[in-house]
Amino acid sequence: MRILYWGTPTYALPCLDALVAAGHGLVGVVSQPDRRRGRGGQLQPSPVKSRATELGLPVWTPQNIGQEIGLQEELAQLGADVFVVVAFGQILPPSVLDQPRWGCWNAHGSLLPRWRGAAPIQRAIMAGDPITGVAIMAMEEGLDRGPVLLQRSVTIGLAENAQTLGQRLSQLTASTMVEAMALIAAGHQGDAVAQPTTGITYAAKVKKDELQLSWSTSTMALHRQVMGLYPQAVTRWQGQQLKIGATIPLLPQEAAALATIYGTPIMELAHTPWPKAQPGQVVSLVPDQGLVVTTGDGALLVQEAQLAGKKWCSRSQLLQSLKAEVGQQLG
Repeated sequence: MRILYWGTPTYALPCLDALVAAGHGLVGVVSQPDRRRGRGGQLQPSPVKSRATELGLPVWTPQNIGQEIGLQEELAQLGADVFVVVAFGQILPPSVLDQPRWGCWNAHGSLLPRWRGAAPIQRAIMAGDPITGVAIMAMEEGLDRGPVLLQRSVTIGLAENAQTLGQRLSQLTASTMVEAMALIAAGHQGDAVAQPTTGITYAAKVKKDELQLSWSTSTMALHRQVMGLYPQAVTRWQGQQLKIGATIPLLPQEAAALATIYGTPIMELAHTPWPKAQPGQVVSLVPDQGLVVTTGDGALLVQEAQLAGKKWCSRSQLLQSLKAEVGQQLG
């Protein structure tokens, strides 16, 4: 099939490569404009644009596809059978959605209609969802409300963060989209099923104030916030900003599930009766593990963090970097 691919971040790369490997004829790629990145603030292309250039594909980078009528007309002349959209980052207007004869197909990182919107991976982890997945849907006006042709699911582990889950879902997106294109080429696009009208939730873009950890909340809520927002969850430490990158909830049931990953010492810590203390207080320094911090209903083991201007540190390195002492306060 003749495919016009729409995508921008690293997440969208496996799907682009998979479509090429499957033998589809890509007529071009549409991606977000070059952005200033890094310490030098140099203009850099998106990961998808860079990959498309390596593949020798023509690339278009509209500032706002909805307002660029000339570009819309140019894309229509490509004669693509389908448009494939993976994390493009702009809303496609009806004048674009109506162009390909077999429709526009979007890969969304959730099991629709749960977590429609901008941040489905983060929201799924933060909400404690046990499963998530990828949905291939026919695009139409409205936020992620089109009929679904295929869905594939994965479990979300307690040790999973937004980055690792995103990597798994990007690979699942690639294989599922190739499967969907085979169905569409065989004339099965009409098999897409309307989304249920119940169970709809919205994955709003993460706001800055959500990054701040409140140690008076529950152990699991804090853990999910850290993992779901990785690597952006922040607190205060001795007057400085501290990013928290990895935690372990010191709760018996959860620790039992994590012991196979982190070892049996986690079980011992989960059954330790920690002294009553103000939420956010360091109550123990555990060699080779990290620091134990009180929460609203228990304790959390902080294993990885980064002080402003410093490198990420974990476990024993973290204790040394923070010069941590029992009784010190986070937040």
